[in-house]
Amino acid sequence: MPAMSPTLKSLRALSDSTRLRIMALLERDELSVNELQEVTRMGQSRISTHLRLLQESGLVQSRREGKRAFYQLNAHAGALAREFIALAVRGAGEMHEHQSDQVNLKRILARRNEQAQVYFNQVAGRFDRSYGPGRSWQAFGHLLLRILPPLVVADLGSGEGLLSELLARRAKKVIAVDNSEKMVAFGANKAKKNGLKNLEFRLGDLENPPIEPYSVDLVILSQALHHAVKPDLAIAATHKILKPGGQLMILDLSQHNFEKARELYGDRWLGFTESDLHRWLESAGYKKIEISIVAAEEQPPHFETILVSAVK
Repeated sequence: MPAMSPTLKSLRALSDSTRLRIMALLERDELSVNELQEVTRMGQSRISTHLRLLQESGLVQSRREGKRAFYQLNAHAGALAREFIALAVRGAGEMHEHQSDQVNLKRILARRNEQAQVYFNQVAGRFDRSYGPGRSWQAFGHLLLRILPPLVVADLGSGEGLLSELLARRAKKVIAVDNSEKMVAFGANKAKKNGLKNLEFRLGDLENPPIEPYSVDLVILSQALHHAVKPDLAIAATHKILKPGGQLMILDLSQHNFEKARELYGDRWLGFTESDLHRWLESAGYKKIEISIVAAEEQPPHFETILVSAVK
């Protein structure tokens, strides 16, 4: 069987929508397989297969840095290959995944420059792997709470108020909001019993929390956003109640396919994509948006936790 010509190899490479997406991403910057995985939410073997075909066609090249390989568009491509590359990038721009790909890519490239984040990940990894008497995330959490400045905090979707109670021991004031009368009553009684006069429970919804505009320094949505009827409106509502320069922090689930969560936990949403969260935050008026996966469960269904921070 005769060898396939360069033109036919390029046409073959352009026949798959995923490869078009990859080429559009590589137009912005060189990326590793892991970074391409994070942008596209595809498996490593699938990404690697597509990259191999793109390399064989002469449209993509790679370089190694330690144990990692980085991929980029072929800088030495001939005139015909450059035409194919331009066509692929144009085609990817017409796909419905293009916008979310670009948002995720922007986040990943920004994170490369955050050396503090890289250092934290390295430290966290070492902490998980090595045992030391008295070392625990619970202890670290209490240490970090002691550093918390005297802020006015809104804990939206607070439930019974476990986080609110911890924050109230250091914050100037904590307003805990939940849409369950039983939860609000339980939390209020417990706060009174523990003498936390700066912790106030209020009945209300995430989309319209009963808090005055421009009145809080920090808003927290901890595993609450996936219970919201309209999460984009809930995020917009947080912007309204924050003071200028105030901060929003979200802990929630990355998008997953565990449908039983609706029945077991009453979840309205099966987590969120980083691109949707970024888009809603930008629409609400937030700046300095940072989104990253901070935890992944080893047991099925392998829930991943997203940490979001943004500034008004």
